Formats: sequence, structure tokens, C-alpha cells
Amino acid sequence: MTNATPDALRTIELPISGMDCTECTQHVQQALCALPGVEQAQVYLSSEKAVVRYDPVQVDMSTFRKAVEGAGYILSLPLRTVELKIAGMDCTECTEHVQHALAGLRGVEEAQVYLSSEKALIRYDPTQIDFSAFHQAVEKAGYSIDSEGTAQEEISAFPSLGSFTRPILTLFALVLGIVLLVVIVGEWLGWMKRVTDLIPWYVGWALVLLAGSPIFLNVIKAALRRQVISHTLMSLGVVAALVVGQWPTAAVVVFFMHVGNFAENFTTERSRHALKHLTSMTPKTARLERDGNEIEVPIGEVQPGEVVIVRPGEAIPVDGLVLMGQATINQAALTGEAMPVEVSEGSQVYAATIATLGSLRLRTTHVGADTTFGRVIKMVEEAEAHRADVQRLADRFSAYFLPVVAAIAALTLLISRNPLATASVLVVACSCSLALATPVAMLASIGAAAKRGMLIKGGKYLETLARADVVLLDKTGTVTVGEPQIADVIATSQMGKNEVLQLAASAERYSEHPLAEAVREKARKLRLPLLSAEQFEAIPGQGIRVCVDGSQLAVGNTRLIPSGRDQAETAALEAQGKTLLFVERDGELVGLLAASDTVRPEMPEALAHLRRYGVKHIEMLTGDNEQVAAALAEQLGIGYQANLLPEDKIRLVKEYQAKGHTVVMVGDGVNDAPALAQADVGMAMGVAGTDVAMDAAHMALMRNDWRLVPEVFAIAHRTMRVVKMNIGFTALYNVVGLSLAAFGVLPPILAAAAQSLPDLGILANSARLLRAGQKLQNNRERV
Repeated sequence: MTNATPDALRTIELPISGMDCTECTQHVQQALCALPGVEQAQVYLSSEKAVVRYDPVQVDMSTFRKAVEGAGYILSLPLRTVELKIAGMDCTECTEHVQHALAGLRGVEEAQVYLSSEKALIRYDPTQIDFSAFHQAVEKAGYSIDSEGTAQEEISAFPSLGSFTRPILTLFALVLGIVLLVVIVGEWLGWMKRVTDLIPWYVGWALVLLAGSPIFLNVIKAALRRQVISHTLMSLGVVAALVVGQWPTAAVVVFFMHVGNFAENFTTERSRHALKHLTSMTPKTARLERDGNEIEVPIGEVQPGEVVIVRPGEAIPVDGLVLMGQATINQAALTGEAMPVEVSEGSQVYAATIATLGSLRLRTTHVGADTTFGRVIKMVEEAEAHRADVQRLADRFSAYFLPVVAAIAALTLLISRNPLATASVLVVACSCSLALATPVAMLASIGAAAKRGMLIKGGKYLETLARADVVLLDKTGTVTVGEPQIADVIATSQMGKNEVLQLAASAERYSEHPLAEAVREKARKLRLPLLSAEQFEAIPGQGIRVCVDGSQLAVGNTRLIPSGRDQAETAALEAQGKTLLFVERDGELVGLLAASDTVRPEMPEALAHLRRYGVKHIEMLTGDNEQVAAALAEQLGIGYQANLLPEDKIRLVKEYQAKGHTVVMVGDGVNDAPALAQADVGMAMGVAGTDVAMDAAHMALMRNDWRLVPEVFAIAHRTMRVVKMNIGFTALYNVVGLSLAAFGVLPPILAAAAQSLPDLGILANSARLLRAGQKLQNNRERV
């Protein structure tokens, strides 16, 4: 903990390698939190990083590195590559001088200097050295860095994993082949005994210790930190085999420990695949227009307000507004929708989308982590912090598992006096599979869903969604298309229709409500100029008040303007399912506007699928009047509540929760933010580019497509089935394996081979979730 003021604290992301389960993240988090000057540390398995809030006066990068390495892991800061233009070199000896000066700097891994192109290519650790050190080293060698030369920088790429099928099948074949070889050749034909007789015991011991030294060192380091890791018990099993003179058995156990390590790393890496795929889609450079010239710079150098040039076929590097040009944009990276959209002057575009046709000039609004795509990645990274209850249960069980196994091993030795049976008990136990059973499935689903435009903020929301039985829906923008059109304008005084519309549009000029946009659009079509508006006041659930051209105007529903109920046209228009806006000037009702909206065409089919996933009650919540709500609800075959204020929606959510229901609230994420937050699962639709919506909801759907709602329900149910299968398989394996080992039926060699199977089984089962990006109609399941 630190006593520094909040303004003095900094936040840093540290890439951590070597973590393969939630137990590992806890070790790293404890090590970092124990440092003086660290206020908070959160470690994420999926993105292999720690986010630390700290006081830079009390702690630095070297301290972080020592703490992480002391916990048994690696602070693997990505190396950067920079290209510098060097002036003054005219011979090979000059390049050697510059290269020697750069390579000798602390933090520089490699430096290559080229005479022909007059440049230096440097790979370095940015936490240990900065650009000023390069300048000083080159100048000290007698040369200079050309400031007009472009410096290009990029982060070292992560290694490719290759395909899933081939490695996993190869691993299965390898394990099976070794087991058959050892059992048939080693045991049945007596080769194990023959090898023991031929090779002196001290040679065998040396081979075992050499082969297992990396694992044994980790076990010893953990023991010094008073920690018991998954390989602790297996290492005791190796020691037991050596003590009774079975060093070939110990060697085979060590081999399978390495196989198990590979299986665990491969399993965890596959769960990160979707996230890393998302991260790899982030543009690294941008083409800026500066002083009339086009220059390409690293994305980190772009500032909001700068003009970015996007050519045909390029990825858009920033969020921004189109200043000039037209293009066809592929937004699949952001929304998961393959159908491209057309953009032109005034359109909003987003980072990581691709201009397949056409070119654009953009005014930058957001860069890097602040872009919509950057926020998507951050949300997926941080999703594991919201663990499902079943995952917390598995974590607690894992903490007690190793002591229980140690007790079983002690009883086995005490009762049977068989050290090899005791070794088998220690070797066959698999605690990592328990720790991996839930997070691997959750991370696979969350990452795959993100690629389809569905952001899920944590495994606990998937678990909650899988048992949801009540779905509440906002009307405007959720049930309906959200693009109402003014169908009728009626004057109720001496004022003409166009004058009523002009007053209403002028009053609504600063409102963000969809009905306000419909009023403004109607005025634009009739070329009606807007009057100046002052003292704008929005009244949630009712309407607005504003001063226009010296008059006090009110535009809203009958809660704001009760006299609207007395109009003869009101009942007839509401019976048609239209939403009414009344216009009042200086206390006098001067007219009304009737807006019509259409139900989203995919709604009926989507609602039918929701009921297949255990949803017993679906209800529409709206601030509209009874007649409009009834017409829509009857069309969809659902219940409704009308004339609601925002606080009424929260009250209804709480009422359902008090009756024991698990409530999902689906809305647009802006005016429904309180209800979304109150619901067990708040689901915001069409939130691309909307910061408030992405923050308010527990799940965010990046496009307005109701087919995504049953699809995310399907993902939740599928994920929980996989999680339960993983936990069941792991529990059954451990019960059977420990029983056979304790009774002497399972020799240490087979116990070691069997120990790696749960991880492979979990991987094979969870890998099905990586295909969650398929269209709903292609993966319908019976629930």
C-alpha cells in the first residue's frame, strides 16, 4: 500500500508469461500487491498481463521484474524495433563503431547498422532505455541521428500456434505410443528391469535429475515461498521411485510431466487465441496529413483532431468523422457483420474496420485504447475478473485438493507399505485440470463471441444468462427499429401545420431521442429553418421544455402536457399504434405530431428462440401510452407495461428479482442505463461508438440485430454445458485414478501418462466453443 496522493499514482500494464491457470494469477497478484508503493494489482490469465496502480517514487520496473520472477514467472516485456537514420558514416569501420556503441547500451538486445542505407535497426527493451540514450551513444561514437529520417517502430509479434487439430492429435498419438512402448516393451518384455541392471543407479539418477531440473527448480522455488504447485506431488512421486531403485520409472514420470506442461500451455494458449486474433487486427500505423504532406507514423503518435488519410484496402487506424470521400467499409472486425456499409462526409467510422473500396479523409476523435475497438479488446481482457460462481467453487476446491491427495498418499504408504503405490497416488493427481476446467471454456466463449460483435464482460454473466427466466425489453430502438418517422402533423389552433412542425423541430434541435431526430428530419424534408433555442431542459420519460423565439415551448407526451388527452384525434391515432408528441406554446396546446415506427423484422423469430432457452416471461417496458404499447405487444405475443418513467423500469426489475426470477434487461444502453445495471444481466444493443452503453451493460451487442440475443443465450447454455462436462470429467478422472493408484492397480508409469489426459480432454471439449461465431441458423441446439 502507498501513501502517495491519487494524482501521483500511475497505472502500467506488465506482460507476464508462464501462467497457465488461475492459481498462477493469484501467485503473481500476491507478489505484486506485497510491494511497497503498489496500491492495486489485477492479473489476467487470458491476456497474460498484470495491470498495476503504483507510486513511481517507491517502485520501478526492476522491482516489478524481481517480484514476478520471485513468484516463479517471467515479466516478458515485448521488445520493440526502431529504425534510425545515421548521418556521417562513410566506411565499414564507421558502421562497426556505431554498432558497438548501440549494442553496448543496457536494454538493447540487438543492433544492426547498414552503410548502404545509412540506418541502424535496433531491438530493445523500452523499459530500460529510451530514444535519448540512442542519440547520446551515436553522438559519442562521432556520428549523429538524422532527425528528418523516419523512425518506424513495431512490437515483436507473438509466435503462431498453428492449427488446433494437428497438434492435439499428435500429442494424443505421442502419449498413446509412449504408453504402449513402455507397457509392452518395458514391462511385459522385461526391458525396464534389464535397463535397471545394466545402467548404474547413479547414472540413472543423474539422467532423471537433469531431465527434470527445470520442473524441480520450480517446485523448490515454490516451496521456499511456502507454495504447493501441481508438480509438487509428482516430484515427490519421482523421489519415491528413485528411493526404491526404480529410476527408469522416475524417468518416464519426468517425461510425462513435460508432456503435461505442454498440454497445459497449449490448452491455455488456445483459450487466448480469439483475444490475440482481435489484438492482431489493431492497426499499428496511420497516414496523417501534416503541413500539406502525407506522413506515416506509429499509431501512438496520432492525436485527436488530426486528419488521417485512408486509402482503398487499408484498415482505418482511428475512430473519426469523415471529412471528405466515400468508401465501402467492412465492419466485421467490430460488429461481426460481414455486410459492408457505405460511408460519406459526416459519417462516423471506427478503428480496425477496412475501407474495401474508396478513400477517406478523417478527423480523429479517438485513438488507441480509447477507440471503440480498443475498448472491445479491453473489455474482453478484463472479462475474467468477473468470475462465474462455478469457477470460484472450482478454485476453492483446487486449494484443498493437493492436501487431500497428500493425505491419501500418506494413508496408502501407512496401510499398504507400498512406496510405488504411494508414488502412483502422488503422480496421478491432476489439480491443474480443475483450475482450467472453467476459465478455459469461459475465455474461449467470450473471445469467440467478441469476434461476432457480442461483448460479454465476464463468465459470471454467461452463467447467469444460462439460468435467466425473465426478459424485459425497452421499446424504442430495441423492439422497434428506432428510426420513427413523423406520419401526421395536426394543428389545434390558428397556427399552420408547418409552423407547428417548425416550432417542434426547433425545440428538439438539441435532443438525442429518436423521436426528436424524426421531428428534425421531417422539418429538413420540408426545408423549414430551425429557430434559435435556449434554456433547454430534458425531462426523462416526459419530453422537453425550451425557450424558442421568446416563447416557452413544451414538447412531449400527456404526462408533460395533460391537455393532449382531450383532443379528438388522440384516441384514433393511438389506436393505430402511433406515438404522439404534443406541442404547447406559452401554456396553450398548438398542435400534435404522430410518429410511427416499425417492429424489427427479426423479432418474432428471435423471441421464439428465446423461449427455447428457458425464458418463461417476456415483457416490453415503454414510456408510451397504453394503446401504442398494446398494439406492439399483441403483434409480438408478449406482455407489456406502459406509461413508465426510468425509475419505474428499475422498480419492475427489482420486483421480478424479489420474486426469485433471474432478469435480463435488453435496451439501447443510454436512457436505460439504470435498468440495465440493476438487472442480473443488462444487455445493450447497437452500442458501436457509444461509450455510455458499453459501460452500463453487462453484455453489449455491437449491432442492432435481434438474432444476436438468442445467439448469446445459446452461447451461455453451451458454455455451461461444456463447463459442467469439464468439471465432471476431471472429478471422475481423479476419483478413479486415485482409487486405482491407492490399491496398487495403477503403476507409476501409467499414472504419469494418465496425468496429462485431463488437460487434453478439457482442451478438446472446450475447443468446440471456439466455433461459437457461426450463424445462429447453423448452430441451433436443442435445450
